[in-house]
Amino acid sequence: MAESTIHVDIVSAEGEIFSGPARMVFVPASQGEIGIAPRHAPLLTMLKSGEVRVQTPDGQEQYFFVGGGALEIQPRKVTVLADTALRAKDVDEAAALAAKQRAEEALKGKIDKLEQAEALAELTRAAAQLKMLEKLRKIRR
Repeated sequence: MAESTIHVDIVSAEGEIFSGPARMVFVPASQGEIGIAPRHAPLLTMLKSGEVRVQTPDGQEQYFFVGGGALEIQPRKVTVLADTALRAKDVDEAAALAAKQRAEEALKGKIDKLEQAEALAELTRAAAQLKMLEKLRKIRR
């Protein structure tokens, strides 16, 4: 009989934000979203900013935001090593909007390549947070 769950750990420098079993996990890999089921083939890849969705064994879904990082998949375990990670309920919409505005204003000015890269990264993170919040609003309706 095949196993019906896979263990998931989501961690960042601030600490662990999720650890437990899942029926399915969806992550924003660098080349597109990946769906991970139990007994998935081993894989190492980079993550981009976006939503991690964990379907728990009881059928519930939990949402998290990651600001990039790395993903390791083993047949019985998924590890998300995020640069930054938040539970969806902890994402601050006002802060994301302010970060997006700051980044857009910085990109309009005369800035060097490093400042431009930082502003683009901040803009990407803020846009991903806002997109996730909008999706969650639609689901809850």
